[in-house]
Amino acid sequence: MPLEYAPLPLPERAADLTARWGEDTAEDVLAYALDSAEIGTTALVSSFGAESIVLLHMVARIDRTTPVIFLDTGFLFPETLDYQRSVATKLRLTNVRTVAPDRTDLFLNDPDARLHRNHPDACCDLRKIKPLARALEPFEAWITGRKRIHGGKRVDLPVYEAENGRLKINPLTAWAPTDIENYMRRNGLPKHPLIAKGYKSIGCEPCTTRVRDDEDARAGRWRGKAKTECGIHFDADGAVRPAIAAE
Repeated sequence: MPLEYAPLPLPERAADLTARWGEDTAEDVLAYALDSAEIGTTALVSSFGAESIVLLHMVARIDRTTPVIFLDTGFLFPETLDYQRSVATKLRLTNVRTVAPDRTDLFLNDPDARLHRNHPDACCDLRKIKPLARALEPFEAWITGRKRIHGGKRVDLPVYEAENGRLKINPLTAWAPTDIENYMRRNGLPKHPLIAKGYKSIGCEPCTTRVRDDEDARAGRWRGKAKTECGIHFDADGAVRPAIAAE
């Protein structure tokens, strides 16, 4: 009678995948993630921001029917919404899923759309974390564009993580700004229009500012606040960081 082997617990499986794929190209990591029973059903979560088109282009070349989850918080720059539509058309992405906050949640918790001013964590929870959690329910894994160069908690970012019961795949962990620039130039990819206006990391309009040349790319996100992450990326053990409750 053949022996049966139980699958590795998720954290061990993520570590094993990183050991096997951590030194491979981003394209190879993506190709395996999108066509492997070991990974399971997978979606790309994209902000269609400053650097997003690199992964979107790679995914389109591998399988343009890949689910792409786009969070429309209701606070995005008009330029981001226009860019999202034009990029999806240019790359012929056929499965972009625009996800919005629940209208009842907005009415009950942010009726005047001012929550971001005093409780940005609660605003992100309402407009990003909860909608994304709903959108990810059918999937066993998701792909992000996070990189070690972003600093903070991302400096030791692995290619595979175990988070909140799913695998999270970070194909661009080791990429530098020159890698992004060269890839976009080599493939003739359009830049987000706000880059030319001094925005290097682009989120919601009320919480994003321009950055100086000598500043970190994410210095313009939640400027003047201790907040550095929107919260959709949880701790490695899967714990969700609680948002600040609205008064």
